[in-house]
Amino acid sequence: MIGTGALAQNAQSTQAPDQGQAKELSTVTVTGSRIHSVDVETAQPVFTLTQADIQKTGLVSVGDILANLTVAGAQTFSKASVLTSNPEQGGQYVNIRNLGEQRTLVLVNGKRWASSLAGFTDMSTIPAALIERIDILKDGASSIYGSDAIAGVINIILKDHYTGAEASAYYGQNQAGDGTKDAYSFTMGTSNEKSSLVFGANYTKEGPVWASKRKATSYTYGPNHAIDGLSGTGPWGRYRHVSPTGGATGPNQVINHTGSYDGVGVGADSRNPANYHAAGTNDPNDYFNPTQQMNLAGSNELKSIFTNGRYDINEYVTFRATGMYAERDNQRQIAGYPLNSLTQATNPVYISGGSYYNPEPGTDLFFYRRTIELPRVTRNNVKSYHFDAGFEGSFDVGGRVWNWDVGTNYNKYDVVQYGSGNLNLTNLKQALGPSFLNAAGQVQCGTAANPIAFTQCVPFDILGGPSASTPQALAYINSLSQSTLQSVSKEYTANITGGLFDLPAGEVAFAAGYEHRKVSGYDLPDQLSASGKTTDLAAGATHGKYNTNEAYVEFNVPLLRDLPGVKLLSVDIASRYAHYSNFGSTTNNKYSFQWKPIDDMLVRGTYAEGFRAPTLDDFSGGGSQSFDKYTDPCDSRFGAAATNAGVAAKCAAQGLPANFRQLATTGLPITGPNTQSTTAYNAGVGNASLTPEKSVSKTAGLVYSPQWVPGLDVSADWYNIKITNVITGITANYVLNQCYLANSATYCGQFGRDPGTGQVVGLNRGNVNMGMLSTEGWDFGAHYRLPEFGYGKFTINLDANYLSAYDTQSTADADIVGYAGQWSLPRWRANAGVDWSMGDFGASWGLRYYGAFRDECVFDGECNQPNYEGKNWGTGANRKGAIVFHDVSARYNTPWNGSIQAGVNNVFGKKRPITYSVGNSDATSYDPALDIDRYFFVRYTQKF
Repeated sequence: MIGTGALAQNAQSTQAPDQGQAKELSTVTVTGSRIHSVDVETAQPVFTLTQADIQKTGLVSVGDILANLTVAGAQTFSKASVLTSNPEQGGQYVNIRNLGEQRTLVLVNGKRWASSLAGFTDMSTIPAALIERIDILKDGASSIYGSDAIAGVINIILKDHYTGAEASAYYGQNQAGDGTKDAYSFTMGTSNEKSSLVFGANYTKEGPVWASKRKATSYTYGPNHAIDGLSGTGPWGRYRHVSPTGGATGPNQVINHTGSYDGVGVGADSRNPANYHAAGTNDPNDYFNPTQQMNLAGSNELKSIFTNGRYDINEYVTFRATGMYAERDNQRQIAGYPLNSLTQATNPVYISGGSYYNPEPGTDLFFYRRTIELPRVTRNNVKSYHFDAGFEGSFDVGGRVWNWDVGTNYNKYDVVQYGSGNLNLTNLKQALGPSFLNAAGQVQCGTAANPIAFTQCVPFDILGGPSASTPQALAYINSLSQSTLQSVSKEYTANITGGLFDLPAGEVAFAAGYEHRKVSGYDLPDQLSASGKTTDLAAGATHGKYNTNEAYVEFNVPLLRDLPGVKLLSVDIASRYAHYSNFGSTTNNKYSFQWKPIDDMLVRGTYAEGFRAPTLDDFSGGGSQSFDKYTDPCDSRFGAAATNAGVAAKCAAQGLPANFRQLATTGLPITGPNTQSTTAYNAGVGNASLTPEKSVSKTAGLVYSPQWVPGLDVSADWYNIKITNVITGITANYVLNQCYLANSATYCGQFGRDPGTGQVVGLNRGNVNMGMLSTEGWDFGAHYRLPEFGYGKFTINLDANYLSAYDTQSTADADIVGYAGQWSLPRWRANAGVDWSMGDFGASWGLRYYGAFRDECVFDGECNQPNYEGKNWGTGANRKGAIVFHDVSARYNTPWNGSIQAGVNNVFGKKRPITYSVGNSDATSYDPALDIDRYFFVRYTQKF
């Protein structure tokens, strides 16, 4: 949710300055170059947001603001991805060019910010109230900044000069009454000719959003297919017999009950075998809708303090230091666990033949039951620490000014993750073990001859359903977990820049620098969970460290000036050498040019080599179990085999019948795509043999600022980014599709099939260097500052992105698969807006446009492009129309030095689309840039 008139307000830092303006500017360092210059026009496309622009959005989170940029794709996992189990969950990460958040480098005041073991930088830890401006470099910059700057660079410039004090209060809420946001900030500072000091404190609280609150998100496949997305493991107990090998055998028996798939009702007496019915005869009442217990977005609370100081030791040397502490608490809830006897195959749990609640005394039973009485709740406490300090100054050599700086940069990222709602399997085994009715009429663990005290065990009537559970039994089987993560980086830097000599066209400028960086960290999962003795995903510990030594050099060479057809022609050449202790060395170069055929027009272009080094998580991650949602390509209804003869033939060659069906947790065929696996797969294991990703970025464009239309700037930039040797943690769908659809022999060896049922088992999806990822498109901008009229000032803005290609190739022997025009990758994205101001009054209108896209055909009658041929899900596609959101706001500056702002984002209540290629309500695909409701906000700011 965002007011996009603000997003486009100051879209290009390459706008031509007013005549004579350059003479008034002191030298600055523009994002994307280390060379000090008085010229804000650059060869690289840079988008800039000022503090005024941020205020007009009506948002308080940097992550929310940046997610709405036309160059930002759907987040791989957002603060709303409640099913994501990684420690970064709850944060906000920006996905420039849809190339992955870990491929965008985040800087604060030109210095690297704290990141996790997986290389993700949480934008929510940076308070918006302290920002002077945000530069978004839409180009690769590894030759300047090193690793991770493949898709682009986000450089957040914080306030360093402030005199006085300012307090701000903000409140926002969705129309449905959820998703509330409270934000309070206080900034104060003082400055004089020799020194300055700024202090800021911020508090932000965001309430949860529930998936069940709205029809569109109440069911996995939307309200039109409520039944198809239900979980086969319901809250009503189901049992079978135990086979000789420990699996399930015999008929499925479900307890009689008065409820439906909402879990509300009363179960019959579980001890009476007559109180059961055959599975499938009471569908869908025996199933469960997990969405009703799930957050669509969890709650967040952020507290931060910041200080920045400067002291001029003398006219040549200045000392600067910045410190920040941020603490974020995120809590999210998902549905109770879909439990069965082999949830953890290494720790099977059965209903003992001696249990008081066993309907077939003397026979151990295999059970199924979702414990909705214990919804799973996870809380992340994240502490971020940042400190940088250094000296900077200037000196003259032969009449040329040289600038230098030396400093240190320290970041620490601490996470403690708390969990409840998973089940302690050791206690569960006791609770389902032998039990009896004692003399006091209480069911007690053990036997009459050898009773177990209630302080040591509480029996659990698991087949009786939620109505049979007792608080004491639930507390006994509930698992309380705690895991910890830490990532620390230490940097030591030195830079120098200045002029070397003059050419006829101007001065040759030079910059060089050195950087030494140490990175270390660990991820220690909960010990009981890691042992496989709970229903939580068993994970291994991560320990790792590495260090780098890097040096760079940059030259800016003016070639021609003030000639017919060449008002300016210059080139910039940069190169960076980096040596990593864990994989070796890499050198990356960048070449760019600026050409002004006339004063009003700038033509620019770049060619940049880039790299992304393996993170600690990439090469030393402990890995984790995963119950993936996937669609078996061999499934004869929802899989590619249903429409693709080649896939069907491959499945038949593996011994699968033509009517083969993927099974759900019910033991019955799945009723929709992307259904959760019935056995655990292994995901995310580190690979010490990983090597860096490599990239080549190309851009070419122009900026036109005609003197005959003052205030108008028009820009167009083409980009092409290709990444090879890609490091990725792949999905189960990816492994299966690369085998069956892309014909990759490598991935066909990453899983097996159960010899009895044909179901996918033993699937591994770790971190590998694989294949290629590329994207190509155009960025357009038009910004017009109209002459001032008697009825105020107007600014009209438009920024758009056209995605011409987005391709992946899993391995060198696999097919190239194109995704442009599909979900989260529409061909067109645009932000437009009009801003008006007159005296103390102002107003903004913004428009956010998301182009049409193709989605997977799943259900009969919903395939409006049945002949579409794609390599992602087979034949057929469902085209979804474009989405347009409108935002409005108004503001007033009071006579007492205050300001009031109020607005509505998504003023017409546009609804986000229902999709099938990704989940609709399980929050794995929730894109925070797509509104779910009208959003109302008000802000008051007082300056002192």
